Amino acid sequence: MSDDPTTQALAHYERNAAIYLDELKRLVRIPSVSFPGFPEAEVNRSAEAVAELLRRRSFTHVEVLKVDGAHPYVYAERIEDPALPTLLLYAHHDVQPAGDAGAWRSPPFEPTEREGRLYGRGAADDKAGILTHVAAVDAWVRGARRLPVNVKLVIEGEEEIGSEHLGAFLTRYRARLDADAMILTDTGNVETGVPSVTVALRGLVCVEVEVRSLDQSVHSGMWGGPVPDPVLALARMLAGLVDADGNVAVPGLLEQVRPLTPAQREAIVALPVTADDFRKQARMRPGSRLLGGRHPLETTWWQPSISVNAIQASNRKDARNIINDVAWARVGVRLVPDQEPEAVRRQLEAALRSAAPWGVEVTITGVSSGAPWITDLGHPAFGAAFRALEKGYGKKALAIGCGGSIGFVEPFAQALGGAPAILIGVEDPYSNAHSENESLDLGDFQKGIRSAIHLYAELAGALRPGA
Repeated sequence: MSDDPTTQALAHYERNAAIYLDELKRLVRIPSVSFPGFPEAEVNRSAEAVAELLRRRSFTHVEVLKVDGAHPYVYAERIEDPALPTLLLYAHHDVQPAGDAGAWRSPPFEPTEREGRLYGRGAADDKAGILTHVAAVDAWVRGARRLPVNVKLVIEGEEEIGSEHLGAFLTRYRARLDADAMILTDTGNVETGVPSVTVALRGLVCVEVEVRSLDQSVHSGMWGGPVPDPVLALARMLAGLVDADGNVAVPGLLEQVRPLTPAQREAIVALPVTADDFRKQARMRPGSRLLGGRHPLETTWWQPSISVNAIQASNRKDARNIINDVAWARVGVRLVPDQEPEAVRRQLEAALRSAAPWGVEVTITGVSSGAPWITDLGHPAFGAAFRALEKGYGKKALAIGCGGSIGFVEPFAQALGGAPAILIGVEDPYSNAHSENESLDLGDFQKGIRSAIHLYAELAGALRPGA
């Protein structure tokens, strides 16, 4: 056998890949939905299962950490030598609700392999992120007898609901988290088999808007016509948030959006994703057209967007001939660099209120708020990441944006004094994260773990003093 430590770690992983996949399946079976109304006991059970996994898989110190009002975090570390560089690793163990159970081809919390993918809620987002680093750490320790770096691992329990208590967590546990670089395994690749480093995230502002015109619902024949319909009022308000071409039309909201340079646009066009590919990835219906007037990845990564996440007035089961007393919607705005969440929330609220017709009563409540994030690739840690991903996937790694949001990144980057944050992951455009039939490409899962093994070795050199 080779005496090269990286080769030894890789060999251990290859011999035990099926065991690490089984560990992932064990976590996916736990319905750790962090949303209100779902059993908190399952999120607690998930945290304990993660902690038990880390204790078995070569971490020397493991704790379940709690903050008042928050779902539990799991913290672990393995300090080989205080003189070595230290990495702070991140993933999350909470998941989204399953959604429409009837739309799943297999039970959402029974991991099922099918056509090279593992199906199950959390399989990709983000329990695969947990196993990526757990397998890499364990392979180094068992295969090469030691890590080339020190590692600290934080597994969050409320990422899917906006990391509301992250500030309190940082205040309480900041002293434990010093590191030379962060690695966050909660993003994805621009295409299956194409390794990608995410360099920008959109922020997110969510509000709930409620419209009323009546004390109770009334007969639509007896009262229809003179009585304002709050559902139609809400529909007019929501429709006014975008123009006829689907572009954001909220006054002031686009003023801070930075234009892309010609070189940035050319780099997007050169990516291995065409507009037709994007349509297939999004599973668009044949008659639906792409909006924005740009390459769809430019629109997704570098333009703000507005989505109506949910809307309600009565329900399909109880639909009857009435004017509903109330209509409700949850509206989300994705922010891009230079946009400030509180300013965007005020602009959104002003637009909704000014569009309210017929004197209807409008109540708007903030749900969540998070800033966008962008990084500078000049730090040597990013060169290490690109080299490691190329070795793990056998393809050149790309720098990409991401239309999603990860509330953890910006606060931790600030708390660690600007330590580089490397965002990688094993999701792909077909993972269906947050939707039914979420899945993980098993080939990319294996390549992601191999890349993480290489990454520890590359960062050991890149972060060494004087490197």
